[in-house]
Amino acid sequence: MSDLPPSKEKQKVLQKKFFRRPLLIIVFILINVVVIAATAASEFGNSKNAAELSEVKINWWLLIPATLCFVVALMLEVGKYTLMMKEVSRGRKDFDIKHARKIARRTVILGKYYDNITPAAIGGQPFQIYYMHKNGNLPSGFATTIPIIGMISGQIGFMIIAVLCFLFGSLSIDNAALIATACFGLLFYSFWPISVMLATFLPKAMAEFIKAGVKLLAKMHIVKDRDKVIQKTEHEVNEYAKSVRLILKTRGLFAKTIAMSIGFNALVSMIPFFVLTAFGGEVDFLPCFVTTVAITSAVYFVPTPGNAGAAEGTFFVVFSALSEGYVFWAMLVWRLFSYYIYIIMGPITYYSMHREKIKEKKHSEKKKQDT
Repeated sequence: MSDLPPSKEKQKVLQKKFFRRPLLIIVFILINVVVIAATAASEFGNSKNAAELSEVKINWWLLIPATLCFVVALMLEVGKYTLMMKEVSRGRKDFDIKHARKIARRTVILGKYYDNITPAAIGGQPFQIYYMHKNGNLPSGFATTIPIIGMISGQIGFMIIAVLCFLFGSLSIDNAALIATACFGLLFYSFWPISVMLATFLPKAMAEFIKAGVKLLAKMHIVKDRDKVIQKTEHEVNEYAKSVRLILKTRGLFAKTIAMSIGFNALVSMIPFFVLTAFGGEVDFLPCFVTTVAITSAVYFVPTPGNAGAAEGTFFVVFSALSEGYVFWAMLVWRLFSYYIYIIMGPITYYSMHREKIKEKKHSEKKKQDT
């Protein structure tokens, strides 16, 4: 028997649990630090020609618009998820807009985090679905629907920008090979959005298209179990189509999510221009923007976390406008905005969630003691 009173004993057990969990979080953060360090070493390890940081002249004020682009883009993405949560919960008295914004913010940040640490960005959406099921307080089915629509609208938003760039802006850059590769990458990028749209409005035609595609892959010996793959693909596409139909019931909502996604992708694609000019690069906005969109499309099908390796190699086309000693530092700043920031924000968000749980448990224990 313990000499401590029951309430004190419970408190001691809770303290032990709280002590163990921070240790797990610290380990988690350390793992992320190792991931960042390893990725940075592989991407920027060959920095012999980089100028000394003390010698680098940076127009710091030009990094302000780059930072604003990132912040506003993130706000648009969070706003997109908040809007969907608000619309599907319309009329519910228990809906809390502040809670919705918090859940949307965490869903976006942790989704981006998992996208950037898993090959081919396959980890973000499943986690978003899991997190919204646990915390979203949404009507049945929408915890799955919202992340799916978030992904599809994001892809459609980027496709619209890319098509406009390739049609009207490709003449501003002298790199036909890059545009050709970008168009090829865009075909991969557009597969799911087009499939989902076809499954939503032309389900029978989509089913035949899937069968024909899988049969072709089977003949090429890329697919082994043809029937199993057809069944699985049809199921996934139908699930996505069901999600689109649910959102389409709310008039204008899908169009709004696409518009916000266009804004997000446009702002993110502007960041390299401001980084370049901050480091003294003399570039025009349109060629830089079109090249950025083309490269983003070109590296889409590279199955590495955050397109690591391929992104740096291809984006050298953009940053080669700088003197050789400045390229390293400019690309490092750009990767901070496009990649490392999400890996940093992920653990911070997890720690915030952990602290929130501690407060909730302490509040709950206090209530029990008071009663």
